Amino acid sequence: MTASSHRDLVVWQKAMDMVVQVYRLSDRFPKSELYRLTSQLTRAAASVPANLAEGNGRSTRREYAHFVSIARGSLNETETFLLLAIRLGYITEEQTGATLSLVTEIGRMLTRLHARLSS
Repeated sequence: MTASSHRDLVVWQKAMDMVVQVYRLSDRFPKSELYRLTSQLTRAAASVPANLAEGNGRSTRREYAHFVSIARGSLNETETFLLLAIRLGYITEEQTGATLSLVTEIGRMLTRLHARLSS
């Protein structure tokens, strides 16, 4: 169930696209948030493809599934921080729409991958 490389995984590729979008969105945050929300958001987002890569490099399906589960948690954190940034007025729903759609798509993909690895 492992791809020859984590870079071959479509979910990893989409997660990398999401991270780029998150970094661009976080550039709009006030500088006072640099070590607060900005840092938490970008770390959570970057954790998604990083955990997919680490899991793909593990030797068992069970270990891989564990890292996919961690990636799902980080994705949920990312979504939460984006929604918080909207509530705080740092970004708008319009600015965030494409990223949140990608978050939803990645979430579905991670759920499917986890189910395949766990079966």
